[in-house]
Formats: sequence, C-alpha cells, structure tokens
Amino acid sequence: MLEDEGEASVFVNRDLVEPDTIIDEERIVGRDDQLESVVSFLKPTLQGNRPPNMLLYGPAGTGKSLIIGAVTQQIIELCQSKGERFGVVDVNCQPINTLDQAVFELVQTVAKDVGAAVGVPETGVSTKRKYRRLYDLINEHYDSVIFILDEIDLLVGRRANDEPAYSKLLYQLSRASNTNEIEGQVSVAALTNDPKFMEDIDGRAESSFNPRDVYFPDYDANQLRQILENRRDAFRPDALTDDVLPLVSAFAAQSHGDARKAIDLFRGAGDLADERGDEKVREEHVRESQEEIDKDRSLKLIEGLTTQKKISLYATAAVAHFSTWSGSSVPSPVGFKVYQWVTEEIDADQMTRETYVKYVKELSTYGLISTARKSRGRGGGMYMEFTFTGDPGAMMNRIVDDTRLEAIAEQEDLLQSVVNAQLKEFHN
Repeated sequence: MLEDEGEASVFVNRDLVEPDTIIDEERIVGRDDQLESVVSFLKPTLQGNRPPNMLLYGPAGTGKSLIIGAVTQQIIELCQSKGERFGVVDVNCQPINTLDQAVFELVQTVAKDVGAAVGVPETGVSTKRKYRRLYDLINEHYDSVIFILDEIDLLVGRRANDEPAYSKLLYQLSRASNTNEIEGQVSVAALTNDPKFMEDIDGRAESSFNPRDVYFPDYDANQLRQILENRRDAFRPDALTDDVLPLVSAFAAQSHGDARKAIDLFRGAGDLADERGDEKVREEHVRESQEEIDKDRSLKLIEGLTTQKKISLYATAAVAHFSTWSGSSVPSPVGFKVYQWVTEEIDADQMTRETYVKYVKELSTYGLISTARKSRGRGGGMYMEFTFTGDPGAMMNRIVDDTRLEAIAEQEDLLQSVVNAQLKEFHN
C-alpha cells in the first residue's frame, strides 16, 4: 500500500498553502505600507545599530506574522553574507500560562535554533536562572536578536491582581541590552489582535518597551482573491476548476478578511481531492472542506486552552445550556458562581472573579462567544453578559472529552439545579 503511488496529487508544492510558510515578497498582497514600515524599523540592524521595538496589531489573519517573518528571514540572510549572526526568537504566547513558562519557552527556542543544550530544567529552578541561561545562549550565538512574541496579550499569568506576565516579560527583554545582560542589539516585536492590552502594562514596562506601531487592517475581497492567485502554483496547472478560487475567496470574506482561513480552506479542498483520488479540485471539495473547518475549529480551539480556561468555559456554557430563564445569555456573576461550584467538586484551583471574567472575555477573540457590558440599574453595578455563538451543550461535551470534568457531566441534574438556583438568586 505504501509503495503504491496511486493517483497523482493535485499539489506540486503544498508548502505554498501552509499558513506558516515564509513566502517571497512578490507573493505578498495589500501590505506595502506595513512591509515598508517593518523594513525601515529593522534596517538599523544591518548597520549594527539597535532597531526600535514594535507593536504589530490588527485582526487575526491579516499578515502580522507573515510580514515580520518575511523581513527577518531576509535580515538573517543578509547578515550571514556579512559573517554576522542575527537571531530570531519567535514564540506564540497563546498556550503559555506563566512568565516562568514563557522564559523557558524562549530558552528552548534559542537552544533549538543554535543546536545547543537547553541547559535548565522546565521546573525546579528560578525564573531568574532561566533568564540567565537565555542571555548566555544569545551572547554566545548571536550578534543581535529580535524577540517575536505572537499573541502577547494572552500571556496574562495566574494572579489577577498582579502585574500581567506580558508586562514583566516586555520589561525584561526590552531593557536587556541597556543593562548589558545581552551584549548585542535587541529588539522586541509584540503581535496582537487586541492592542488594548497595553492599557494594563506597568509604567516601567511601557517606558522601556515604547514600541513603534504598525496596524494591519482586514483584507478586502479583492485582496483575498489575489492572495490565493499568488499561491495558485501550489497546485498543478490544470488541477483547479474555475469556480474554486471565487468560492474560497467568498468564504474567506465571510470570515472578516482572514487570509489564514482562506489559505487553510484552499489547502483543505486540495487535500480532500487527493484523499478521494480526484484529478481536480472542485466546488464540492471546497464546500465540504469548509464544513469540516467549521466543525473542527471550536474543538481545536478548546484543545489549546489551559485547564482553568476550559473550566471557566464549561461553567459558562452550563449556564447557557441548562437555564430555564428566557434567553440564553450568561450574566458573569452567575457564571462565576457555577465556576466556583465546579472547581470545588473536582478539587481544582480556584481563580478570582476578575480572572474568571478575563478568561471568558478572551474566548470572544476566538469567536466562541460574544460579550456585552450590562447594568443592573441604579445602585446595582455593572456586569458582563456572555452569549454563545454556537451550541453551548456541544461545547460542554467537547470540553469533557479533553479534561477531568467527567465527574461533573455525570451529575447533570445537580448541575442544572445549581445553575437555575444561581440564576434565580441573581434575577431576584
């Protein structure tokens, strides 16, 4: 079976439709201004000077990682031609829970890039020691370095009343050159969908980081079409029917101009054609691939959440699912009470109400819920109201499949009574 070549693939260069592939400048669409800004900010590196820090912000799938990746790759090659060592330390902060984990991830990233031993264990040593190992690796192997911190706003840390972990990390990295902990030039690029995280940054960190801003707006329908056209040669010349590109572009435009989703759908349709042994990618492959993406997206998002975020989401979904009150929106005070009950039942750590609200609000960036600020009337205070974009019951089932919440799921009647008791208390 392995030796059987089977039907010829519809692809000739599948890497072109992989979302993390660094592409040539000629394939970049609608980002001339952003490309020019990032090039101008990083150009001082080539003259041995320190480039400014940067904040790249805009909706998901608008080219932030694409542009910074393309420019830094060019700088690596130019520096190599001059015998200089330019390091790119690129980390996605979404799955990282704490500052300590973030620093260890940076150490691992550098060690892998330079082929060195990590040199520190993941646990059992101080964060300060991990910073020292990070700086030692950089000083030994790089002449200059840029830290790229993707989804930086999601690195909040564990304690709601403490300075956010991203604030501490930005402070340490952006001043490491000034304090001579890193001997070469250092730049930090923070990438985010939500620049409001800067409002919670510590004053010292804000002063030290002091970034130059680069805004990435949504792609329009024509730009999405051109992005796909520029990657058409991922497929055999005769492998796409005429209706494939317009349909993929139309689906992507419905996702608010997310180019990453367009490329994923383009690749998925090709994969489906290959799986079925079809010689061409057709409209039905695109539509079926879109259905699979819609079905799998929430599950994949849930799998990437921390345990505390899963428990927060589960408790909130339970309120929406079991509520006997009119409407399915979830008042945050009720969601938090149910969250407290769930954590007590499974003997899990319990976060503060502020952290619970922050976690659930973060889920709105993934499209799982929508949020609104509500008032309880004069003297009643404000609260957040959460509304699910999909079926909260299905969401609960997916979370249970991936965590230790089975014990709660087996107590469905009790959970329902807890939910409605808390709703009754809130509304009364």
